[in-house]
Amino acid sequence: MARRPGVGRAEMDILRYIADHSPVTVRQVAEHLAATKGQTRTTALNVMERLREKGYLRREKVEGVFRYSPSVPRAQLLRSLVRDFVQHALGGSFQPFLAYLIEDVRLSPEELRELKALVEQMEAREEAEP
Repeated sequence: MARRPGVGRAEMDILRYIADHSPVTVRQVAEHLAATKGQTRTTALNVMERLREKGYLRREKVEGVFRYSPSVPRAQLLRSLVRDFVQHALGGSFQPFLAYLIEDVRLSPEELRELKALVEQMEAREEAEP
């Protein structure tokens, strides 16, 4: 995924909702925001359009109504957002994130297996590079 402008907290909440429920209309997102945050339709529309302009969302007109979807698959989107978070919020250091995982997160056995597999992949990649 190409580098895109960062995403604020309100944008992140809406982007996650859309990634989980796409394709969605502004009305669906507005109803979600009204129920969870007390925000208006105008807020939903403004944030969704800002995300579209930044390249995170695409929209398609179906039967006269715009439907919004992430511009990339959910897994790729989440990796990009995590990368941006590490770069901007953590200054490029993954150490605080690792400390958070170790000290504050309780992983299920399945999640721990997945984490170990990822570490093994990283080790294999490092060994393969000159």
